Amino acid sequence: MATLKELTHREDRLAGGHRLCPGCGASIAVRQVLLGAGEDPVVAGCATGCLEVSTTIYPYTSWRTPFIHNAFENAAATISGVEAAFQGLKRAGKIPADKRVKFVAFGGDGGTYDIGLQSLSGAMERGHDMVYVCYDNGAYMNTGIQRSSATPKGAWATTAQVGPAQQGKQQRRKDLTQIMAAHGIPYVAQASVSHWKDLTEKAAKAFAVEGPAFINVFAPCPRGWRIPHDKTIEIAKLAVQTGFWPLYEVEDGVWRQTVKVVNRKPIEEFLRPQGRFKHLFAPGNEHLLAEIQADVDRAWEQLQKRFAKD
Repeated sequence: MATLKELTHREDRLAGGHRLCPGCGASIAVRQVLLGAGEDPVVAGCATGCLEVSTTIYPYTSWRTPFIHNAFENAAATISGVEAAFQGLKRAGKIPADKRVKFVAFGGDGGTYDIGLQSLSGAMERGHDMVYVCYDNGAYMNTGIQRSSATPKGAWATTAQVGPAQQGKQQRRKDLTQIMAAHGIPYVAQASVSHWKDLTEKAAKAFAVEGPAFINVFAPCPRGWRIPHDKTIEIAKLAVQTGFWPLYEVEDGVWRQTVKVVNRKPIEEFLRPQGRFKHLFAPGNEHLLAEIQADVDRAWEQLQKRFAKD
């Protein structure tokens, strides 16, 4: 795997000067993933969302690589079609047979967990040689901080309000990483912008495999999470250290934890700095904190058993 010094010499394929919010986790995720692509040409696709609208404001673009924008729900379908066309042109002799191009699609949790799940599942099942990256910030941030199926239990969102009837989102979040692992594709990983080496190494593995790969990247949103813009990495680290967001990979069916957490911190340390969870610390909501801690503990133990089995 490339060293930090080697990575600093690689071209940054997402230029600065874009219009994402200060501290946005999405741009950090994209830059780290594309560093893992190495020197080969990359074709990138992007679902509608913060990342797309803020990096491609006409007539400007921050992408230093061929880029395709499509609708909210079909980033995976679009890139899988481009990859299929590329393979077809090689078979027809119109492109050299040894020509190497990598294909990647980016989508937020709304465009991946919810609206784009069908096209993503189809692309993975068909076995396209592509990487799909979800930057998970836990809500539909671009359209007004509506809850998604990735929004954590107890979080405030504009469609999961706090009041007498409920205290934020009532349901547990969907575990998309394990859903993708159930597809039996060559490579699946869960990563975080707070652990750059772990993320770039996972991206390098994902681009290297022949066939589909999926990476779910934890990418805090300062605006939606009600945190200062300079706390993005700190909050992302707390997600890992509390066990809320374990870092692991599933390589050819083998599950492996890539960052060990010896002494897990209480989930409160991840929740308390975020304004979207402040109601949970009001008197009378202690039972909600206990439920969330129990959910994290249960998921953590289940994963540990998977790692031990393999």
